[in-house]
Amino acid sequence: MLHSRSCRGGMVTAPHHLAAQAGAAVLREGGNAVEAMVAAAAAIAVVYPHMNGIGGDGFWLIAEPGKAPVAVRACGQSAALADQAFYRDHGDTSIPARGARAALTVAGAVGGWQAALDVAAPWGKALPLSSLLADAIRHAQDGVTVTPSQAALTKSKWNELKDVPGFVEAFAADGQPQVGDTLKQPRIAATLARLAEAGLDDYYRGDLARSIARDLEALGSPLRLADIAGYRASVVEPLSVQLSVGRVFNQPPPTQGVSSLNIIALFDRLGVKEAEGFAHLHGLVESTKRAFRWRNRHVGDPAYMTADPREALSDAVLDAEARAIDMQRAAPWPEVAKPGDTIWMGAADAQGRVVSYIQSVFWEFGSGLVLPESGVQWQNRGASFTLAPGPNALLPGRLPFHTLNPALAQLKDGRVLAYGTMGGEGQPQTQAAVFTRHVLFGQDMQAAVTAPRWLLGKTWGEDSTNLKLESRIAPQVIDALRAAGHDIQVVGAFEDMMGHAGAVAFHPDGRIEGATDPRADGACAGV
Repeated sequence: MLHSRSCRGGMVTAPHHLAAQAGAAVLREGGNAVEAMVAAAAAIAVVYPHMNGIGGDGFWLIAEPGKAPVAVRACGQSAALADQAFYRDHGDTSIPARGARAALTVAGAVGGWQAALDVAAPWGKALPLSSLLADAIRHAQDGVTVTPSQAALTKSKWNELKDVPGFVEAFAADGQPQVGDTLKQPRIAATLARLAEAGLDDYYRGDLARSIARDLEALGSPLRLADIAGYRASVVEPLSVQLSVGRVFNQPPPTQGVSSLNIIALFDRLGVKEAEGFAHLHGLVESTKRAFRWRNRHVGDPAYMTADPREALSDAVLDAEARAIDMQRAAPWPEVAKPGDTIWMGAADAQGRVVSYIQSVFWEFGSGLVLPESGVQWQNRGASFTLAPGPNALLPGRLPFHTLNPALAQLKDGRVLAYGTMGGEGQPQTQAAVFTRHVLFGQDMQAAVTAPRWLLGKTWGEDSTNLKLESRIAPQVIDALRAAGHDIQVVGAFEDMMGHAGAVAFHPDGRIEGATDPRADGACAGV
């Protein structure tokens, strides 16, 4: 029988055990949930470099008792030089996914760390950055063991990445890494040590910023120092929706957080009574289709959107959309899929403060570009822009569409639940699977995370847009879904493509509960 982990002094859940332990070490030192998450974020940037890094973006939801949650949007804008003419002049018919011209948006994650620490500043005496970054610096300097997912993704993406400047030197200097090899990143260790000494703002407006800008320009990126210096992470109001069990929060655009809220709000209206049967899976898949159609037509930089995501989450719209779902037949599909690789982590401290955080370089290893001086691996988030008209058409200074969307719920029973996953197109779907199983149907948190999952659409390099089901789903349910008109593909029992999910909850009695995904290399580290 699967059971979640519990403690009372604080907990961090992460898809790599060393990141969870880095966060827990900060909690033991007297740090709060945000400080623990910064430590975990820095550590996972080192130990899981194929999924995220300090050259990427991040999004936060932060809740403290008695207050509405706040969101931190830490995604960078496109370069001032990154217009459509720039790419057409280089002969590009679309924005490259790899290399220097894919590195066209400012990396926001480090600025988000500072913005989150500023939110937590009134909570008490802050720990020094040297304490928060200590584990990450040590892992980068001394080396970490290459995980199966890093080895597999290096091999599968080798032809895309091997010729990108800096990639082989940083991640495959002795040949393609094998499981169990040691990866050392001395330049990242030095960069993190510089941030610990000079402050996180040095990444954008100090010596480190100047180093980053020099390397990006020399390698052929459109980013310049002015783009980096002009970046600030933003504290914004999260989107939310009221369900029968409580209120759920997520990130506003440019993320797909509206889709995650839309799916569970539609499903909550369908009257499904039990988990794991045809009605559960079919209802969530059909809710996903309706949510994704709205997302694909409207979501982008909020400054350019003409549709209001709050209207899409209104009772009137949700009621009408739910009535349009046929609980016996599958609606037509596909729509355009949104790829992406990332990490989600959650933290809670003994004072009831809860954090849901996600950090990413977009595709595995991002642009593949590794800067010579700092060792920073730059994201390719700007590849989600298009050179054609639409909600994500490339313009200078524009925010790109983001698959990233951490989730948080304040439940009527008094629990505060942070949950999320990586996985691009699969993020809203996996969130819905975990939330409905655990909250609506009462499954143990760990059982809900471990249970077999599904994915509508393509991700992780898959070209097919069908409905993929892990093979542990009951055969009669698979048969019923196929009979209802779903285009089914049965995959392995525990598939990476289904995301690396997790959850952490603070209970009214002070108990902290957590779960981690067996599909990843993670842990729940409690205090």
